[in-house]
Amino acid sequence: MRVLVRCCWGPLPGGGGSGGGGGAGRRPSPQWRTLLGLSGSSGGEDGRGARVREKPPWRVLFFGTDQFARETLRALQAARENKGEELIENLEVVTVPSPSPKRLPVKQYAVQSQLPVYEWPDVGSGEYDVGVVASFGRLLSEALILKFPYGILNVHPSCLPRWRGPAPIIHTVLHGDTVAGVTIMQIRPKRFDVGPILKQETVPVPPKSTTKDLEAVLSRLGANMLISVLKTLPESLNNGRQQPAEGVTHAPKISAATSCIKWEEQTSEQIFRLHRAIGNIIPLQTLWMNSTIKLLDVVEVNSSVLTDPKLTGQAVIPGSVIYHRQSQILLVCCKDGWIGVRSVMLKKTLTATDFYNGYLHPWYQKNSLAPPSQCRFQTLRLPLKKKQEKKIVAMQ
Repeated sequence: MRVLVRCCWGPLPGGGGSGGGGGAGRRPSPQWRTLLGLSGSSGGEDGRGARVREKPPWRVLFFGTDQFARETLRALQAARENKGEELIENLEVVTVPSPSPKRLPVKQYAVQSQLPVYEWPDVGSGEYDVGVVASFGRLLSEALILKFPYGILNVHPSCLPRWRGPAPIIHTVLHGDTVAGVTIMQIRPKRFDVGPILKQETVPVPPKSTTKDLEAVLSRLGANMLISVLKTLPESLNNGRQQPAEGVTHAPKISAATSCIKWEEQTSEQIFRLHRAIGNIIPLQTLWMNSTIKLLDVVEVNSSVLTDPKLTGQAVIPGSVIYHRQSQILLVCCKDGWIGVRSVMLKKTLTATDFYNGYLHPWYQKNSLAPPSQCRFQTLRLPLKKKQEKKIVAMQ
C-alpha cells in the first residue's frame, strides 16, 4: 500500500541550543532533562559517572512486546547490522513475562536474532546511551530513566496528545478517525504519553481499515521515524516541544464488555467500526435465547437486499434477526438500520445458513403465531467483576 506521509513537526523557533558549532569538546545539552522535569545530573556524565557519547553509534536498550514493537526492534537490529552507517553499536531487549512465548513477537524476534533478552523488571546491568519503548505497557521509574544519558524514547502510534494510553490504534479505528499518525516522544515518569514530542508524522486512514491493517502501516512509519531521530539524537532532544494542552483524548484498554453489541443504542456504522477495531482480537458478542453467540464475520448489507419486500414488510425492532436466503446472510436490525452476518459461533462455528437451519427455522416452526420481532438478538451484559474483564491490549 502506498501511503502519503505528512510531517507535522519542526524545530522550535529560535533554535533550542543544538544548532551549529558542534566541536569535539562540546557536551550534549541537558535541556531534555529540564523538559522532562528530571533532576539527575547531565553535562557530559550520566547518573553513574560514565562519559556521555556525543554522537553515534549508540548503545540501545529496547522495551517492547507485540507485533507493533517487533517492527521497531527489527529496524534497530537492521541498523546495528549495517556497519557502514554506524548508528547502533549494541542492542539488548527487555520484555514482559509470559507463559506463551508465541504471544510475545518481540521475544521471538530477539531470540532468533541472538540478542540479549531480559524479563521485566530485570533490565540488565549493561551501560546504555538511550532506551527505546514501543508497546511495553509498564510505567518506567525516574531512577530507570536517569540511567540513560539521553533518556528513553517512546514510539507511540498516535498524534499525541490525541489517544494517550494503551490502545491508540484500536480507538483510532473505533472512532472513525480519518487521520492517524506516530509520535516519537520522551518517556516521563509516573504518567503515560505526556513527554516532549521529538518527531510526529500523520497518514490518512484508508476507508474500512481494520486495526490490523492500520497497525502494519503505523509500525513501519514509526520504525523509520525512530531511526531518523537516532541519527540526530542530541539535536532532536534539544528541539523537543511540549505537548499542547488542547486536544487531549484517552485510549483505555479494551475489555470483553466492549465487544457486546447494544442493538438499541448503536448504529450500523458504529457496529462496523467496532468489528474493524476489535473483531480480529475478540469477536463481537450478543445473546441468543439466553446463550452467548459470537458474530465472526460482520458485513455491510447491499442496498438491493434492504429494499427486498420480504424485509421491508416485516415488523422489526433492534436485535431482530432475519435470514436472507438469496445472499445467504443473517440480517440483524440495529438502531438505524441493518448489519449482515455471514458466520457465528454458538457451541461451534456456523455459517448463516447453518444457523438458520439449526436455530432460526426451528424457532419459527415452534412459534408460528409469535411476531417476528420476538426472534431476536439481545444485548449481552457481562458481570462487572474484574475476573470477567478480559484485557485485550496493553500498549504504551
